[in-house]
Amino acid sequence: MTEPAIFPVPVFSTLCNAAFALRREVFVWEQKVPEEEENDSYDLTATHFVAILAGEVVGTLRLIEQPEHVKIGRVAVRQAFRGRGVAKKLIAAAMAHAHANGQNRFYLTAQSDKLEFYERLGFVAFGPEFSDGGMPHRAMRDYDKATARLVD
Repeated sequence: MTEPAIFPVPVFSTLCNAAFALRREVFVWEQKVPEEEENDSYDLTATHFVAILAGEVVGTLRLIEQPEHVKIGRVAVRQAFRGRGVAKKLIAAAMAHAHANGQNRFYLTAQSDKLEFYERLGFVAFGPEFSDGGMPHRAMRDYDKATARLVD
């Protein structure tokens, strides 16, 4: 497989708008997340990343800088391109970008059935399971791992 080209894109640029369309495809159409929950004000200030393969945006995520960590969110890969390492490469590129800007603490909320994927990337789950977009999720982080405790 050809490696995807991955890079940050400005909000509301043509490529970022393609990323928003991909998020709608994955989260709203496939996973039935209410559209009003999928889009939020963080999109205006987040750093958006895209993965491009075969001339199209096939993956996306966003980074939100918060005081205590950088939140990775809205990780989405077009269905036909899943299982090819696109999400893993997107996350690695986004984290490398943040590291280059002095950030070294990362947080995310993962759909509960995706925990193993993020664990392989160095994240640990903590806290209680909660519902987001109608699906069970867990908070995860890649720092303070020794203090991470699941609550059921």
